[in-house]
Amino acid sequence: MLSTLQIVLLSLLQGITEFLPVSSSGHLILFSVFTSFPDQGQALDVAMHIGSILAVMIYFSEELWLMFKGLIKSWFLPNFKDYGNRVFWLIIIASIPAMIFGLFLRSEGVEWMRSSKLIGWTILGYGLLLYIADKIGLTVRKVEHLSILDALLIGLAQCLALIPGTSRSGVTVTMARFLGMERREAAKFSMLLSIPTILGAGILVGHELFLQNNLKEIIFAIDGILYSFIFSIVAIYVVMWWLKKSTFLPFVIYRVILGTVLLLNAYGYIHITQ
Repeated sequence: MLSTLQIVLLSLLQGITEFLPVSSSGHLILFSVFTSFPDQGQALDVAMHIGSILAVMIYFSEELWLMFKGLIKSWFLPNFKDYGNRVFWLIIIASIPAMIFGLFLRSEGVEWMRSSKLIGWTILGYGLLLYIADKIGLTVRKVEHLSILDALLIGLAQCLALIPGTSRSGVTVTMARFLGMERREAAKFSMLLSIPTILGAGILVGHELFLQNNLKEIIFAIDGILYSFIFSIVAIYVVMWWLKKSTFLPFVIYRVILGTVLLLNAYGYIHITQ
């Protein structure tokens, strides 16, 4: 049985980690592993991600308005000469691979992925990959410089984020940095790209809750959305401020430490689980 305290703590964790390249889904799963709280399940995880997406839409409302105007001016047809229209279609193109892969995983079942051993390897491995990309990647390109191929590559990278511990923001930023994008621009495109992907997952889970007619689960989901939104909007401002002058190195160090600890625990060298 979930409590209000657990939902608030999970929402705080979601808000902090969603926009950092450290894997929010991995942290949400690990929360029940290393505390006495029960596993909250995938439905609440998705609900809290919806709260984060609402925060993204508020923060980037001007950007979304430019996309809408660009679509209206071109009668909803692609027009890459218009900034808003271009960004919209790049996001749509980049979203397609993850949506297809996500539906496939959903049909196959994903509970086996909620493993601390798997999360340990993905947090560690993709953290090191982010370090390499941030170290060698140029910082010359902005969102409007992306091509269709670039968007597709970032979209394919996003498919990996369906594996907990990978980090959706982390793996998309990693690919964007390999493609030479500026750090803040890479983070911006990653956040915008999260909107259709997570909204799609939210619609599926919301539909399932509606069919189940489980009032308690619906109330938990609404609470998760609300609290996650509040914490997420603060986190976005902090992340974008940080990337004005700094690199991703602190997040890489955190991932290496956390991944190492998780693997030592998973393979029995230390014992920290409840």
